[in-house]
Amino acid sequence: MSSSNSDSGAAVGVEPGPASIDKTGFNKQRRYFLIGATSAVAGIGAVGAAVPFVASWFPSAKARALGAPITLDISRLRPGEMLGPIEAWRGQPIFIVSRSADALEILEKDIDDLADPDSDNTDQQPDYARNSWRSKRPEIGIYVGICTHLGCSPKYYGEIQPEPFDADWQGGFFCPCHGSRFDMAGRVAKNLPAPDNLLVPPYRFVSDSVIVIGEDVGTA
Repeated sequence: MSSSNSDSGAAVGVEPGPASIDKTGFNKQRRYFLIGATSAVAGIGAVGAAVPFVASWFPSAKARALGAPITLDISRLRPGEMLGPIEAWRGQPIFIVSRSADALEILEKDIDDLADPDSDNTDQQPDYARNSWRSKRPEIGIYVGICTHLGCSPKYYGEIQPEPFDADWQGGFFCPCHGSRFDMAGRVAKNLPAPDNLLVPPYRFVSDSVIVIGEDVGTA
């Protein structure tokens, strides 16, 4: 039995035309379509191959979750002042304080009212911050500005003087939410809602005035 397709010599499913049939009997329009489609697929493949390379320029989701280190210049920070809060490391405010000689003297003396004066809770600071000022350098204190009670942000009181709400307190950090007090080293007072001292993040000094928060390798 004969068919119209075999009589015409065209491939099944392709509409023949006098100008589109070459000597081999293939449809030129189909050939051009296949060439164009192949080029497009090759182009898509090239882009697809580039995606992992381009993506390698950006931090991974895990790295972003951990929080990339931040670099800060403290050259303008003066004794009694605080730089912060800085919403930059792990989405948490960072307090950087410059302590005067009077403040450092108090940190070594007024410890009877503190819940953890010797920083025995090692989860609250790196080993290099287990001292009376809870920092690498006595004059510079670096703390996560979140109360260890319910996560409020304490207010900084940089003056070494009695305060109306506590005449015996000599400055530091006060949480207005539930009344927890921390000294100039972020150490919490006894019998208050906050159970622990303020956290000390890992950090290192690049120079006398530049600090990297989030790294503690190769310290200066």
